[in-house]
Amino acid sequence: MKHIIILGDGMADEPVPELGGRTPLQAARTPYMDLLAKKGRSGMLDTVPAGFHPGSEIANLSVLGYDVAQVFEGRGSLEAASMGVRLDAGEMAMRCNLICIEDGKIKNHSAGHISTEEATELMAFLQEKLGSDRVHFYPGVSYRHLLKIRGGDKRLECTPPHDVPGTAFRDVMVRASAPEARGTADLLNDLTLKSQALLALHPVNLRRIKAGKSPANSIWAWSPGYKPRMETMGALYGVRNGAVISAVDLIKGIGVYAGLRPIAVEGATGLYDTNYEGKAEAALEALREGDFVYLHVEASDEAGHEGDVDLKVKTIEHLDGRILKRIYEETKDWAEPVAIAVLPDHPTPCRLRTHTAAPVPFVIYKPGAEPDGVDAYDEYSARAGTYGRLQGDEFIRAFFGEE
Repeated sequence: MKHIIILGDGMADEPVPELGGRTPLQAARTPYMDLLAKKGRSGMLDTVPAGFHPGSEIANLSVLGYDVAQVFEGRGSLEAASMGVRLDAGEMAMRCNLICIEDGKIKNHSAGHISTEEATELMAFLQEKLGSDRVHFYPGVSYRHLLKIRGGDKRLECTPPHDVPGTAFRDVMVRASAPEARGTADLLNDLTLKSQALLALHPVNLRRIKAGKSPANSIWAWSPGYKPRMETMGALYGVRNGAVISAVDLIKGIGVYAGLRPIAVEGATGLYDTNYEGKAEAALEALREGDFVYLHVEASDEAGHEGDVDLKVKTIEHLDGRILKRIYEETKDWAEPVAIAVLPDHPTPCRLRTHTAAPVPFVIYKPGAEPDGVDAYDEYSARAGTYGRLQGDEFIRAFFGEE
Protein backbone atom coordinates (compact mmCIF):
# COMPACT_ATOMS: atom_id res chain seq x y z
CA MET A 1 0.00 0.00 0.00
CA LYS A 2 1.16 3.53 -0.83
CA HIS A 3 0.65 6.39 1.63
CA ILE A 4 0.08 10.15 1.45
CA ILE A 5 -0.37 12.67 4.25
CA ILE A 6 -2.10 15.90 3.24
CA LEU A 7 -1.38 18.49 5.90
CA GLY A 8 -3.26 21.79 6.04
CA ASP A 9 -1.01 23.91 8.19
CA GLY A 10 -2.91 25.67 11.00
CA MET A 11 -6.25 24.48 9.58
CA ALA A 12 -7.83 23.77 12.99
CA ASP A 13 -9.46 26.64 14.86
CA GLU A 14 -12.02 27.61 17.51
CA PRO A 15 -15.75 28.40 17.18
CA VAL A 16 -16.06 31.77 15.45
CA PRO A 17 -19.03 34.08 16.24
CA GLU A 18 -19.31 35.39 12.67
CA LEU A 19 -19.61 31.77 11.47
CA GLY A 20 -22.53 31.13 13.82
CA GLY A 21 -20.33 29.49 16.43
CA ARG A 22 -18.81 27.07 13.93
CA THR A 23 -15.11 26.62 13.27
CA PRO A 24 -13.75 27.38 9.78
CA LEU A 25 -13.48 23.62 9.20
CA GLN A 26 -17.16 23.20 10.07
CA ALA A 27 -18.20 26.18 7.97
CA ALA A 28 -16.16 25.28 4.90
CA ARG A 29 -17.62 23.15 2.14
CA THR A 30 -15.38 20.07 2.26
CA PRO A 31 -17.13 17.14 0.53
CA TYR A 32 -13.92 15.15 0.10
CA MET A 33 -12.69 15.54 3.68
CA ASP A 34 -16.15 14.46 4.80
CA LEU A 35 -16.07 11.55 2.34
CA LEU A 36 -12.80 10.34 3.84
CA ALA A 37 -14.32 10.66 7.31
CA LYS A 38 -17.26 8.47 6.22
CA LYS A 39 -15.00 5.88 4.55
CA GLY A 40 -12.15 6.02 7.06
CA ARG A 41 -11.42 6.36 10.77
CA SER A 42 -10.93 9.52 12.75
CA GLY A 43 -9.29 10.71 15.95
CA MET A 44 -7.49 13.54 17.69
CA LEU A 45 -3.72 14.00 17.86
CA ASP A 46 -1.55 15.89 20.34
CA THR A 47 1.23 17.33 18.20
CA VAL A 48 2.94 19.57 20.76
CA PRO A 49 4.67 17.72 23.62
CA ALA A 50 4.55 19.31 27.06
CA GLY A 51 7.13 22.03 27.49
CA PHE A 52 7.46 22.86 23.79
CA HIS A 53 6.24 25.94 21.93
CA PRO A 54 3.42 25.14 19.48
CA GLY A 55 5.41 25.91 16.36
CA SER A 56 5.16 24.20 12.98
CA GLU A 57 8.65 22.77 13.46
CA ILE A 58 7.56 20.93 16.62
CA ALA A 59 4.17 19.89 15.31
CA ASN A 60 5.34 18.55 11.94
CA LEU A 61 8.15 16.56 13.54
CA SER A 62 5.52 15.06 15.85
CA VAL A 63 3.16 14.22 12.99
CA LEU A 64 5.99 12.28 11.35
CA GLY A 65 6.58 10.37 14.57
CA TYR A 66 9.84 11.92 15.77
CA ASP A 67 10.70 12.27 19.44
CA VAL A 68 10.97 16.05 19.50
CA ALA A 69 12.98 16.13 22.72
CA GLN A 70 15.63 13.95 21.07
CA VAL A 71 15.91 15.48 17.61
CA PHE A 72 14.83 19.13 17.70
CA GLU A 73 17.66 21.62 17.17
CA GLY A 74 15.79 24.75 16.19
CA ARG A 75 13.86 25.87 13.15
CA GLY A 76 16.83 27.50 11.46
CA SER A 77 18.86 24.32 11.21
CA LEU A 78 15.95 22.52 9.54
CA GLU A 79 15.47 25.31 7.03
CA ALA A 80 19.20 25.31 6.31
CA ALA A 81 18.91 21.72 5.08
CA SER A 82 16.19 22.70 2.61
CA MET A 83 18.21 25.67 1.36
CA GLY A 84 21.38 23.63 0.88
CA VAL A 85 23.24 25.61 3.54
CA ARG A 86 25.84 23.48 5.25
CA LEU A 87 26.13 23.61 9.04
CA ASP A 88 29.52 22.66 10.45
CA ALA A 89 30.51 22.13 14.05
CA GLY A 90 30.27 25.38 15.99
CA GLU A 91 27.81 26.97 13.56
CA MET A 92 24.32 28.02 14.60
CA ALA A 93 21.37 28.65 12.28
CA MET A 94 18.28 30.76 12.95
CA ARG A 95 15.10 31.63 11.10
CA CYS A 96 15.43 35.25 10.03
CA ASN A 97 12.13 36.95 9.18
CA LEU A 98 11.76 40.23 7.38
CA ILE A 99 9.08 41.98 9.44
CA CYS A 100 7.31 45.33 9.58
CA ILE A 101 7.67 47.58 12.62
CA GLU A 102 5.39 50.59 12.97
CA ASP A 103 5.53 53.12 15.82
CA GLY A 104 7.96 50.87 17.65
CA LYS A 105 5.59 47.88 17.53
CA ILE A 106 5.57 44.71 15.46
CA LYS A 107 2.89 45.37 12.85
CA ASN A 108 3.20 42.00 11.14
CA HIS A 109 5.57 39.03 10.95
CA SER A 110 5.75 38.94 7.15
CA ALA A 111 6.42 42.51 5.97
CA GLY A 112 3.01 42.37 4.35
CA HIS A 113 3.88 39.06 2.64
CA ILE A 114 6.74 40.64 0.76
CA SER A 115 7.57 39.06 -2.59
CA THR A 116 10.54 36.73 -2.89
CA GLU A 117 12.12 39.01 -5.49
CA GLU A 118 11.97 42.06 -3.22
CA ALA A 119 13.14 40.09 -0.20
CA THR A 120 16.08 38.57 -2.06
CA GLU A 121 17.30 42.06 -2.93
CA LEU A 122 17.02 43.15 0.70
CA MET A 123 18.82 40.08 2.04
CA ALA A 124 21.69 40.56 -0.41
CA PHE A 125 21.90 44.18 0.76
CA LEU A 126 22.02 43.08 4.42
CA GLN A 127 24.71 40.53 3.66
CA GLU A 128 26.77 43.24 1.98
CA LYS A 129 26.38 45.67 4.88
CA LEU A 130 26.23 43.37 7.92
CA GLY A 131 27.69 40.06 6.76
CA SER A 132 31.14 38.90 7.81
CA ASP A 133 33.22 35.77 8.30
CA ARG A 134 31.06 35.14 11.35
CA VAL A 135 27.63 36.35 10.18
CA HIS A 136 25.91 35.24 6.98
CA PHE A 137 22.41 36.01 5.65
CA TYR A 138 20.79 33.60 3.17
CA PRO A 139 17.66 34.50 1.16
CA GLY A 140 14.68 32.19 1.27
CA VAL A 141 11.04 32.60 0.20
CA SER A 142 8.93 35.71 0.84
CA TYR A 143 9.60 36.83 4.42
CA ARG A 144 11.31 33.58 5.54
CA HIS A 145 15.12 33.69 5.50
CA LEU A 146 18.15 32.24 7.27
CA LEU A 147 20.89 33.64 9.48
CA LYS A 148 23.99 31.58 10.24
CA ILE A 149 26.42 32.56 12.99
CA ARG A 150 29.79 30.95 13.54
CA GLY A 151 30.42 30.38 17.23
CA GLY A 152 26.84 31.21 18.22
CA ASP A 153 25.43 29.93 21.50
CA LYS A 154 21.86 28.64 21.14
CA ARG A 155 20.94 29.17 24.80
CA LEU A 156 18.71 32.09 23.96
CA GLU A 157 15.17 33.24 24.65
CA CYS A 158 13.68 34.26 21.31
CA THR A 159 10.13 35.27 20.48
CA PRO A 160 8.54 34.21 17.18
CA PRO A 161 7.24 37.44 15.61
CA HIS A 162 3.93 35.86 14.56
CA ASP A 163 3.18 35.33 18.27
CA VAL A 164 3.35 39.00 19.24
CA PRO A 165 1.72 41.32 16.68
CA GLY A 166 1.15 44.74 18.24
CA THR A 167 3.91 44.28 20.82
CA ALA A 168 6.71 46.80 21.32
CA PHE A 169 9.65 45.12 19.61
CA ARG A 170 12.13 46.14 22.31
CA ASP A 171 10.11 44.18 24.87
CA VAL A 172 10.66 40.91 23.01
CA MET A 173 14.23 41.17 21.75
CA VAL A 174 16.67 38.29 22.27
CA ARG A 175 17.72 37.40 25.80
CA ALA A 176 20.44 35.01 26.95
CA SER A 177 19.27 32.05 29.04
CA ALA A 178 22.84 31.32 30.15
CA PRO A 179 25.69 33.75 30.92
CA GLU A 180 27.82 32.26 28.15
CA ALA A 181 25.17 33.21 25.56
CA ARG A 182 25.11 36.94 26.35
CA GLY A 183 27.57 37.72 23.57
CA THR A 184 25.36 35.96 21.02
CA ALA A 185 22.25 37.76 22.29
CA ASP A 186 24.02 41.12 22.11
CA LEU A 187 25.19 40.38 18.58
CA LEU A 188 21.68 39.48 17.41
CA ASN A 189 20.08 42.54 18.95
CA ASP A 190 22.77 44.74 17.45
CA LEU A 191 22.13 43.22 14.01
CA THR A 192 18.39 43.85 14.44
CA LEU A 193 18.85 47.53 15.26
CA LYS A 194 21.39 48.04 12.50
CA SER A 195 19.06 46.35 9.99
CA GLN A 196 16.33 48.85 10.88
CA ALA A 197 18.60 51.79 10.13
CA LEU A 198 19.73 50.22 6.84
CA LEU A 199 16.34 49.07 5.59
CA ALA A 200 14.41 52.25 6.37
CA LEU A 201 15.46 54.09 3.21
CA HIS A 202 16.13 51.16 0.90
CA PRO A 203 14.49 51.66 -2.54
CA VAL A 204 12.49 48.43 -2.17
CA ASN A 205 10.85 49.76 0.97
CA LEU A 206 10.32 53.24 -0.41
CA ARG A 207 8.45 51.68 -3.34
CA ARG A 208 6.38 49.52 -0.98
CA ILE A 209 5.44 52.50 1.17
CA LYS A 210 4.44 54.50 -1.90
CA ALA A 211 2.23 51.59 -2.98
CA GLY A 212 0.58 51.44 0.44
CA LYS A 213 2.31 48.20 1.45
CA SER A 214 4.06 47.31 4.70
CA PRO A 215 7.82 47.95 4.45
CA ALA A 216 10.27 45.21 5.38
CA ASN A 217 12.05 47.47 7.84
CA SER A 218 13.61 45.01 10.28
CA ILE A 219 15.04 41.53 10.54
CA TRP A 220 13.83 39.23 13.32
CA ALA A 221 15.96 36.19 14.19
CA TRP A 222 14.55 33.31 16.25
CA SER A 223 14.61 29.52 16.85
CA PRO A 224 18.37 28.90 17.04
CA GLY A 225 20.00 25.51 16.77
CA TYR A 226 22.82 23.34 15.51
CA LYS A 227 22.76 20.50 13.00
CA PRO A 228 20.18 17.89 14.16
CA ARG A 229 20.61 14.14 14.30
CA MET A 230 17.56 12.39 12.86
CA GLU A 231 16.98 8.86 11.63
CA THR A 232 15.29 8.61 8.24
CA MET A 233 11.71 7.46 7.82
CA GLY A 234 13.12 4.53 5.93
CA ALA A 235 14.97 3.38 9.02
CA LEU A 236 12.04 4.10 11.32
CA TYR A 237 9.03 3.05 9.24
CA GLY A 238 10.31 1.28 6.14
CA VAL A 239 9.65 4.13 3.68
CA ARG A 240 11.61 3.17 0.57
CA ASN A 241 11.03 6.12 -1.75
CA GLY A 242 9.36 9.11 -0.12
CA ALA A 243 8.88 12.74 -1.10
CA VAL A 244 8.01 16.03 0.58
CA ILE A 245 6.12 18.83 -1.18
CA SER A 246 5.91 22.28 0.41
CA ALA A 247 6.54 25.93 -0.35
CA VAL A 248 8.10 26.30 3.10
CA ASP A 249 11.81 25.68 3.71
CA LEU A 250 11.09 24.44 7.24
CA ILE A 251 8.97 21.54 6.01
CA LYS A 252 11.31 20.72 3.16
CA GLY A 253 14.21 20.72 5.63
CA ILE A 254 12.42 18.29 7.93
CA GLY A 255 11.86 16.14 4.88
CA VAL A 256 15.53 16.23 3.91
CA TYR A 257 16.61 15.00 7.36
CA ALA A 258 13.79 12.41 7.25
CA GLY A 259 15.22 11.02 4.01
CA LEU A 260 12.42 12.36 1.80
CA ARG A 261 13.05 13.86 -1.62
CA PRO A 262 11.99 17.53 -1.76
CA ILE A 263 9.92 18.40 -4.82
CA ALA A 264 9.66 22.01 -5.98
CA VAL A 265 6.36 23.10 -7.52
CA GLU A 266 6.28 26.18 -9.71
CA GLY A 267 3.89 28.74 -8.31
CA ALA A 268 3.88 27.30 -4.78
CA THR A 269 3.83 30.44 -2.63
CA GLY A 270 2.87 29.36 0.88
CA LEU A 271 -0.16 31.70 0.63
CA TYR A 272 -3.80 31.48 -0.47
CA ASP A 273 -2.72 31.96 -4.10
CA THR A 274 -0.46 28.91 -4.12
CA ASN A 275 -0.52 26.44 -7.01
CA TYR A 276 -2.90 23.86 -5.53
CA GLU A 277 -3.28 21.96 -8.79
CA GLY A 278 0.47 21.83 -9.31
CA LYS A 279 0.97 20.40 -5.83
CA ALA A 280 -1.67 17.75 -6.44
CA GLU A 281 -0.10 16.69 -9.74
CA ALA A 282 3.38 16.60 -8.19
CA ALA A 283 2.05 14.43 -5.36
CA LEU A 284 0.44 11.99 -7.78
CA GLU A 285 3.62 11.70 -9.82
CA ALA A 286 5.65 11.08 -6.67
CA LEU A 287 3.15 8.40 -5.58
CA ARG A 288 3.41 6.66 -8.94
CA GLU A 289 7.19 6.44 -8.52
CA GLY A 290 7.42 5.97 -4.76
CA ASP A 291 5.57 4.81 -1.68
CA PHE A 292 5.06 7.90 0.53
CA VAL A 293 4.32 11.61 0.07
CA TYR A 294 4.11 14.33 2.69
CA LEU A 295 2.12 17.14 1.07
CA HIS A 296 2.10 20.36 3.08
CA VAL A 297 -0.09 23.41 2.37
CA GLU A 298 0.64 26.59 4.32
CA ALA A 299 -2.28 28.79 3.24
CA SER A 300 -4.68 28.25 6.16
CA ASP A 301 -1.97 29.03 8.70
CA GLU A 302 -1.22 32.37 7.07
CA ALA A 303 -4.95 33.21 7.01
CA GLY A 304 -5.12 32.41 10.72
CA HIS A 305 -2.16 34.68 11.45
CA GLU A 306 -3.93 37.45 9.57
CA GLY A 307 -7.12 36.85 11.56
CA ASP A 308 -9.00 36.57 8.27
CA VAL A 309 -11.89 34.17 8.87
CA ASP A 310 -13.33 34.30 5.35
CA LEU A 311 -9.91 33.68 3.81
CA LYS A 312 -9.30 30.74 6.12
CA VAL A 313 -12.58 29.13 5.08
CA LYS A 314 -11.63 29.68 1.44
CA THR A 315 -8.16 28.08 1.87
CA ILE A 316 -9.73 25.01 3.48
CA GLU A 317 -12.18 24.70 0.60
CA HIS A 318 -9.33 25.05 -1.88
CA LEU A 319 -7.37 22.26 -0.21
CA ASP A 320 -10.44 20.03 -0.37
CA GLY A 321 -11.59 20.84 -3.90
CA ARG A 322 -8.28 21.45 -5.65
CA ILE A 323 -5.97 18.95 -3.96
CA LEU A 324 -7.82 16.23 -2.05
CA LYS A 325 -10.48 15.74 -4.73
CA ARG A 326 -7.85 15.27 -7.45
CA ILE A 327 -5.75 12.87 -5.39
CA TYR A 328 -8.69 10.77 -4.19
CA GLU A 329 -10.37 10.50 -7.59
CA GLU A 330 -7.09 9.62 -9.31
CA THR A 331 -5.87 7.01 -6.82
CA LYS A 332 -9.12 5.23 -5.89
CA ASP A 333 -8.83 2.89 -8.89
CA TRP A 334 -5.09 2.26 -8.77
CA ALA A 335 -4.02 -1.38 -8.70
CA GLU A 336 -1.98 -0.68 -5.57
CA PRO A 337 -4.23 0.98 -2.98
CA VAL A 338 -3.35 4.37 -1.54
CA ALA A 339 -3.90 5.29 2.11
CA ILE A 340 -4.74 8.97 2.66
CA ALA A 341 -4.48 10.94 5.90
CA VAL A 342 -5.66 14.52 6.34
CA LEU A 343 -4.87 16.73 9.32
CA PRO A 344 -3.43 20.07 10.46
CA ASP A 345 -0.17 20.32 12.38
CA HIS A 346 -1.65 22.66 15.02
CA PRO A 347 -4.54 25.10 15.36
CA THR A 348 -4.03 28.73 14.33
CA PRO A 349 -7.18 30.39 15.67
CA CYS A 350 -8.18 33.55 13.83
CA ARG A 351 -9.15 35.11 17.17
CA LEU A 352 -5.63 34.70 18.54
CA ARG A 353 -3.69 35.04 15.26
CA THR A 354 -1.10 32.56 16.55
CA HIS A 355 -0.62 28.84 17.18
CA THR A 356 -2.02 26.86 20.09
CA ALA A 357 -1.11 23.43 21.47
CA ALA A 358 -4.67 22.04 21.36
CA PRO A 359 -5.06 18.56 19.80
CA VAL A 360 -5.91 18.45 16.11
CA PRO A 361 -8.45 16.31 14.22
CA PHE A 362 -7.24 13.68 11.79
CA VAL A 363 -8.75 11.14 9.44
CA ILE A 364 -7.04 8.06 8.03
CA TYR A 365 -8.59 6.38 5.01
CA LYS A 366 -7.34 2.96 3.94
CA PRO A 367 -9.18 1.27 1.07
CA GLY A 368 -10.98 -1.80 2.36
CA ALA A 369 -10.75 -0.92 6.05
CA GLU A 370 -13.93 -0.81 8.13
CA PRO A 371 -15.09 2.80 8.75
CA ASP A 372 -15.94 3.99 12.24
CA GLY A 373 -19.21 5.84 11.69
CA VAL A 374 -17.90 9.41 11.77
CA ASP A 375 -19.50 11.29 8.89
CA ALA A 376 -17.74 14.69 8.85
CA TYR A 377 -14.22 16.04 9.25
CA ASP A 378 -13.79 18.78 11.83
CA GLU A 379 -12.49 19.45 15.36
CA TYR A 380 -15.59 18.02 17.05
CA SER A 381 -16.70 15.15 14.81
CA ALA A 382 -13.24 13.57 14.97
CA ARG A 383 -13.53 13.18 18.74
CA ALA A 384 -15.99 10.33 18.19
CA GLY A 385 -13.54 8.40 16.00
CA THR A 386 -12.23 5.00 17.02
CA TYR A 387 -8.62 6.16 17.16
CA GLY A 388 -9.41 8.30 20.19
CA ARG A 389 -6.71 10.72 21.25
CA LEU A 390 -3.20 9.81 20.12
CA GLN A 391 0.23 11.10 21.14
CA GLY A 392 3.87 10.71 20.11
CA ASP A 393 4.38 8.28 17.22
CA GLU A 394 0.95 6.64 17.62
CA PHE A 395 -0.55 8.46 14.62
CA ILE A 396 2.21 7.62 12.15
CA ARG A 397 2.34 4.01 13.31
CA ALA A 398 -1.43 3.74 12.90
CA PHE A 399 -1.14 5.25 9.43
CA PHE A 400 1.60 2.89 8.25
CA GLY A 401 0.34 -0.13 10.20
CA GLU A 402 -2.04 -2.86 9.17
CA GLU A 403 -5.71 -2.50 10.07
